[in-house]
Amino acid sequence: MGLFDSIKINSLEIKNRILMAPMATGLAGEQKGEVTDKLIKHYADRAEKTGIIITEHNYIEPVGRLHKGQMGIYSDSLTPGLKKLVKAVQDCGTPIGIQISHAGGVASSSLVGQPPVAPSSIPGGKETPRELTESQIEGLVEKFGQAAERALTAGFDLIEIHGAHGFLLNQFFSPITNKRKDNYGGSLKNRIRFPLQVAKRIREIVGNDFPLEYRLGSVDLTPGGITLEDSEVFAKELVWAGINSINVSGGLCGASPPSLSGEGFFIPQAEAIKKAGKAIVIGGGGITTPEFADKVIKEKRVDMVFIGRAFLKDPKWAANAAKKLKKE
Repeated sequence: MGLFDSIKINSLEIKNRILMAPMATGLAGEQKGEVTDKLIKHYADRAEKTGIIITEHNYIEPVGRLHKGQMGIYSDSLTPGLKKLVKAVQDCGTPIGIQISHAGGVASSSLVGQPPVAPSSIPGGKETPRELTESQIEGLVEKFGQAAERALTAGFDLIEIHGAHGFLLNQFFSPITNKRKDNYGGSLKNRIRFPLQVAKRIREIVGNDFPLEYRLGSVDLTPGGITLEDSEVFAKELVWAGINSINVSGGLCGASPPSLSGEGFFIPQAEAIKKAGKAIVIGGGGITTPEFADKVIKEKRVDMVFIGRAFLKDPKWAANAAKKLKKE
């Protein structure tokens, strides 16, 4: 079993173990977050021989927007553009997933027109956010569900829920950003309640056979933050909630923490989560060479690898990896 062996995520057959990671491009429409021709070209150019592409984060409501040029999935008016993107990638013979997200407390009022929202009213980004009420949290579960419905309508092959990199779901999970005293704060069980409600709601909407993935912020790398042991427990609960695959990354520390280096710096976390649960587990972080990617698959440390910045440098990374490994 190696990098170019096929794998299934729920009902979806994927031709190899390469997942192009979600990476913000800023190529969507600056005002509304609609799909543009430049965005379509960016993804289609990287589809050759890639197992599956996951889009950059799509904001599920305007107050959850992080930056200009970010893709949006908050309105039915955006669905026609998303359909064009899906068709362009699928026409290359590659499935495409969509990452749905909410920036939470790291959004800025200068962009979204109102104070950002978060689990607790403590500074996380550039300003102090408003603490969400329980009824507002329930409303957000529905907004994630509506985003999933739009993703289905657009024809995406997989949905990835963004629970990493210090965004809203990650903010609920982390004891650093969640200081609530109600059902959504305090214990680990309470801190993962909202993310699990989102996963369960989306599973209800998409049905049993549709592939559902969670981007897990597995560690904060900060004292008092999320630990790997927390994430091992959370991963098991995610599977119970209907998640098929877990894409393991960083929490409040982000996607490229300065304290981690070398190829595959999130592979150890992914390996631990693979041992703890029964989902397909995807690991990576700074992977640049096909040899390394192939090795961690062969050693069964992870089921798939995510490749990020290497695809930005070389749009044909997967095709070139196939040639290189075949040659060797």
